[in-house]
Amino acid sequence: MSAPPAGRRFGARLAAAVQRHGPLCVGVDPHPPLLAAWGLDDDAAGVERFGRTVVEAVAGHVAALKPQAAFFERHGSRGVAALERVVADAREAGLLTVVDAKRGDIGSTMAAYADAFAGDSPLAGDAVTASPYLGFGSLRPLLDVAAAHGRGVFVLALTSNPEGPGVQHATGPDGRSVARAVAEAAAAENAGAPLMGDVGLVVGATVGTAVHDLGIDLAAVNGPLLAPGVGAQGATAADLRAVFGDARRYVLAASSREVLSAGPGTAALREAARRSADAVRAALAQD
Repeated sequence: MSAPPAGRRFGARLAAAVQRHGPLCVGVDPHPPLLAAWGLDDDAAGVERFGRTVVEAVAGHVAALKPQAAFFERHGSRGVAALERVVADAREAGLLTVVDAKRGDIGSTMAAYADAFAGDSPLAGDAVTASPYLGFGSLRPLLDVAAAHGRGVFVLALTSNPEGPGVQHATGPDGRSVARAVAEAAAAENAGAPLMGDVGLVVGATVGTAVHDLGIDLAAVNGPLLAPGVGAQGATAADLRAVFGDARRYVLAASSREVLSAGPGTAALREAARRSADAVRAALAQD
């Protein structure tokens, strides 16, 4: 299958959406307490209603939506069907989706994940998150299928969980940290891409000085940087500037609780998303 035209590639579409709506990605995390707060049952129907309400509220006002697959999958086949409907609603509304599935495997299994989340499957959004910890090369089937379909891949690089540094900061025989090696591999995938490449990284907005300490050049990645941790998780404008520096023009800041806690009314959700988008745009503005 030939690659899609440049304007249909994920990086170009994301850059256009960020330019239009600001660099905010709203998470869709229908966990039990939040479902209860919205007056919804903790079942497939509840998570579907939750997700579709968020799409209705924020479409046309933010750059992207990030449904967390696990919260849908926990309800079995009906939950997966609910995720498919949320992705379909977003597509119909012109809202980019990053399906947060964090898949990672090898060989034919990775190829199957690629078909599910980056091919012609109804589960496939505009991009998917992936884990490189079986080796970056193990992601090749996913990267190839995503490229052929004009989709993106966000690869875990530096996460904010306390267990992350034990793997991500570890150094290999060449002296590079695992996180730096992942970043440089992503940069190689994006080499020569106009605007912004299609292979991004997940870099937590609360990782402190890790990017600097590990010698990672995020600007050289030339790809989108998905930054969880904005809003209720504590990352501030100063944090975003400190973590991402000159690479902040590539940042897609992810916020969940700060927006979702305003629900279930669509007007309140929309206003919360607008406030968050404005705050993130100001925090990431170039000097």
